[in-house]
Amino acid sequence: MSRTASPAPPLPATAPPPPPSPSPSPSPDGPSARARTGAYARLPRLAGTSFLPVAFLARLPFSMLTIGTLLLVTQTTGSVAHGGLASAATALGTAVGGPTQGTLADRVGQRRVVLACVPLAVLAVAALLVASADPSGAGLAAVLGAAALVGASVPQVGPLARVRWIALTADEPRTLSAAMSYESTADEVSFVLGPALVGVLAAAGSPQVAVVVAAVLVATAGTAFALHPTARTAAPAHAGPASTAVAPGVPAGLRGALHLVRRESVAVVGMVAMGLLFGGTQAALTAFTRDAGSPDVAGLVYAVMGVGSAVTALSVVALPDRWSHAARWAGFAGGLLLGAGSLLGAASTGSLAAVVAAVAVVGLFVGPVMVTVFTVAGDRAPAGRTAAAMTLVASANVVGVALGATSAGQLAESVGTTAAFAVPVVAAAVLLVTGVSLTSRPRAGRGTGPAAAAAVR
Repeated sequence: MSRTASPAPPLPATAPPPPPSPSPSPSPDGPSARARTGAYARLPRLAGTSFLPVAFLARLPFSMLTIGTLLLVTQTTGSVAHGGLASAATALGTAVGGPTQGTLADRVGQRRVVLACVPLAVLAVAALLVASADPSGAGLAAVLGAAALVGASVPQVGPLARVRWIALTADEPRTLSAAMSYESTADEVSFVLGPALVGVLAAAGSPQVAVVVAAVLVATAGTAFALHPTARTAAPAHAGPASTAVAPGVPAGLRGALHLVRRESVAVVGMVAMGLLFGGTQAALTAFTRDAGSPDVAGLVYAVMGVGSAVTALSVVALPDRWSHAARWAGFAGGLLLGAGSLLGAASTGSLAAVVAAVAVVGLFVGPVMVTVFTVAGDRAPAGRTAAAMTLVASANVVGVALGATSAGQLAESVGTTAAFAVPVVAAAVLLVTGVSLTSRPRAGRGTGPAAAAAVR
């Protein structure tokens, strides 16, 4: 039934009150910028105030043991090559152990897995210290074996923390975005602070002291992370049936693993490329500062990238919702490619100041790309396989770092220092191509994972 307008009442003699201020119309991009950035205040209320410091301290040993193993083996053997082999063995152990930890966490829960990994990692560090004390002859094989065990057993705190956030923010996509941004920032800070802490401890004492301190952090902060109440939010779930499209005669366990790799292939390639950029930049900067007569500043120059990355990673939450994750990936990767190109150009001039400025530009795009890749990985994870997906992607980064450092180091020695800076350019180009391939995927082909609210659009 239609409504007809009633006659207007007579106007009062007194002036009417001023009309109320119009309420702001909702932005087509969703919540206001204040609401977006306010999502960070929601994180400690969801997880508890102790979770943020506990998870941060628990992830420090990962970056400490990577550089600590390199310094320890280099000092005890007197060979940088042996130290590099030990570092590569640590990366290989992480590549195998990381996804294994994630798969087990999906099946039996994070608490059991981390509580098992903590004593195993402490024993592995002890074995590394003993083996490195006599690395001659067959002792080198023992050193490499212990280093691989260290990489495999150190708890995968970063990826597992992201799984907890996905569970805690299931109905809050904006808070999930803030959590992913925070996690990437925490990773960046830890990968700057960890090596710096090792350098201070090694200079004040010895590499052995630095490695022991890392083991103590594993035992204390790692245990606290395992026992934190948020571990219950990532309770084991029954995974859905593995896709039979992989191969009909393949055993179920292998079929499930292949299905996971296929679903996460884009994120894995992207994170290998990110690692390639990290490792290549580290090695290239080391060679550049050596040639410039200031080898001790290589770490400080590389830290400039981490500072910019941490700041922009926190800013991702303020991006408008209409900018899809796929488009963000391609856009930020494009900026990363331009930054890497400017770094190559700066290196060709031989100016340290120009290189520092270019590294700062590269860092501005690193954080947003990392946040986006992990968000895409969480979205594409099969049901009940979120931990396996996150640890798989994080391990891909470690593999990329080893490949990047090796390839850039070889280029620096055989071709020249400037040529080593081509590795970050190639890595950024791979990231861009991967992002473009993601944007071109049909909507019907998307998977639905536990972070469906942050789906790739």
